Amino acid sequence: MEPRVVSVVVHEGGRGKPFDYLVPAELAERVRVGTMVRVDLAGRRLGGWVVADGVEPPPGKVLRPLAGVRGIGPDADLVELARWAGWRWAGRWSHFLGTASPERVVNELPPPAPAPPPMAAVAAGGAGVLAAEALANGPAVVRLAPSADGFDVVAEAARRGPALVVCPSTATAGAVARRLRRAGQPVALVPGEWAAAAAGGRTVVGARAAAFAPAPGIRTIVVLDAHDEAHRSEASPTWSAATVAEERARRAGVPCALVSPCPPVELLAGRRLVTPPRAEERAGWAVLDVVDRRSDDPREGLWSPRLVDLVRRSERVVCVLNRKGRARLLVCRTCREVTRCERCGAAAAEEADGLTCPRCGLGRPRMCQVDGSAALAAIRVGVTRAAEELAKLAGRPVAEVTGATADLPADEVLIGTEAVLHRVNRADAVCFVEVDQELLAPRVGAAEQALALLARAARLVGPRSGGGRVLVQTRLPRHPAVLGALHGDPGRLADEEWPVREALAFPPCAAVARISGAAAEAFIAALAARSDVEVGDPAEGRWLVRAAATTALCNALAATPRPAGRLRVEVDPPRL
Repeated sequence: MEPRVVSVVVHEGGRGKPFDYLVPAELAERVRVGTMVRVDLAGRRLGGWVVADGVEPPPGKVLRPLAGVRGIGPDADLVELARWAGWRWAGRWSHFLGTASPERVVNELPPPAPAPPPMAAVAAGGAGVLAAEALANGPAVVRLAPSADGFDVVAEAARRGPALVVCPSTATAGAVARRLRRAGQPVALVPGEWAAAAAGGRTVVGARAAAFAPAPGIRTIVVLDAHDEAHRSEASPTWSAATVAEERARRAGVPCALVSPCPPVELLAGRRLVTPPRAEERAGWAVLDVVDRRSDDPREGLWSPRLVDLVRRSERVVCVLNRKGRARLLVCRTCREVTRCERCGAAAAEEADGLTCPRCGLGRPRMCQVDGSAALAAIRVGVTRAAEELAKLAGRPVAEVTGATADLPADEVLIGTEAVLHRVNRADAVCFVEVDQELLAPRVGAAEQALALLARAARLVGPRSGGGRVLVQTRLPRHPAVLGALHGDPGRLADEEWPVREALAFPPCAAVARISGAAAEAFIAALAARSDVEVGDPAEGRWLVRAAATTALCNALAATPRPAGRLRVEVDPPRL
């Protein structure tokens, strides 16, 4: 009898290379593709995954047997999805196999869930009808207003059979799972209920890692708030749950709906866009008050009378003032316009020899692009000082909130960075003290991220009728992101973003990777020899690599040998 040989990818070491092992007779019934096993490698006992079965043993080589079985792991389809993700984001295969595996050892699965009672079809009108249109064939982007109930899309998906729902946070996932259970649907909330998800017959719900969760027999995939940065890993590999969900849907032959109030151009590229009627979408955005500060002297301070008045008369108020990692804004003292790059529109940064755009690198003399004045004033603010000033002006206690704040203060007026928007569940008013910091930040997609913050604020205060108010102070009142939120029409910004991305060769008009680390220079030297990629000049020890398409970029990264030493490869880098 021929020995049974499997290939194993170990959890650490080996750079993702599979190693062949014999399957002992006593483990034969427990081993399949995806099984989590223990192996001996280079004098160490390591954990790993079976990634191929029935492998032809190499001639003349003595193979070691598997040391043991750790438990049930991802199925064969997820193993192949992990292999694809390792190629797509130039990461180790084992990283994604780990994401697809249970947190605790699973040795047996519960029975599949019995078929639930049929859910009623959605009523005419609303998000459910949009979901039915989107799920007719996919992939599709469903553009829902911030106040619309995204659960209607989930309910329509679950009505068709077991679904996979990827949420932007564990809190959202928990809320979705509870609502499905109240509707009589069998649900597996991952990662805690990984075994139930693997058993099948259940709608699987979770945060970003749920894109790799077991979900046999699913009929649809839904990604809620697909624009949210929480769906993207900032650590390398910089993978995106929305992209994984779409690829998984393609492999399974099922529809995929990406739901967002303000889909960025990367989501819109090559996908159908499903939108509600214009009046319905506009009604789902909050009332937006735009305070034009162009006539104000930049030295007069942060607080306009309209903002202070809104704080005084509103019960629950959230003020947003970002200060970390932002470019300092320069404002002309003569015409009061913000100094911007004339090529890409980002905020110009002050250098020793003039002004430079941190995003596209264009330089020019230190002067206003509107009237040529050299009298430029810098806007510098801090959250702590701003809280003290607002408390004096409004006559109310003001509490500072940051991402590190453990417990939300009881005060009715809160101020902080954008993290404060994710710490509260409702507000009567949201004030953006200096939204230009977001609109003109020197990174690709800054305006889209600013619009996402405005959408988040609109969700907190409620719809145009009967909700609260969102106020923005800006020197760019005609910016398409501001106008998009004002009129409840996020498509205005997408129309403006396309030509900028094309001119700068940024995604989705090109594929981009960022390379850094001690071994980056040697890796770049090998990569630069290829004709299918373009390597830019280094900036602060990092290189940008471009290709015409994602396939060409990922093939080039996979084919280039990696030198010894630390190397960080970010495909589709966040906050580029």
